[in-house]
Amino acid sequence: MALDYLDFEYSEDEDSNGTWDAMASVADHRWDALLAEVCNVLRWASQEFRDRRGPLDEGGDWDYDLSAQDDDNGRALKIRWSASTAGIDAEAPQPGSYTTLTLTLTGNAAFGDALRQKFELE
Repeated sequence: MALDYLDFEYSEDEDSNGTWDAMASVADHRWDALLAEVCNVLRWASQEFRDRRGPLDEGGDWDYDLSAQDDDNGRALKIRWSASTAGIDAEAPQPGSYTTLTLTLTGNAAFGDALRQKFELE
């Protein structure tokens, strides 16, 4: 499954744990499509690596950080992924504005291999 909005940059630590950082800036009328894509990625990770989310240094296989900001005024928007509902609760951007969303995934080698394969990442 190819991604339309999220373009991940990859880095790796000395323990072969990976970090995938993506940032996407969209107009307000594209916000819902971006959220749907983020939701697909997090839903997949939550299902494929069920009950294995947590900090890698505490034994987790994967973790994430999600944030959003109104580009016009620099104000952070409320955004939260809920594994229990497999959905995102997010504050709507102002009409006519651009919003930047940042998603960072961290994972061990098995998570990274599966992520690359599922979302056709290089």
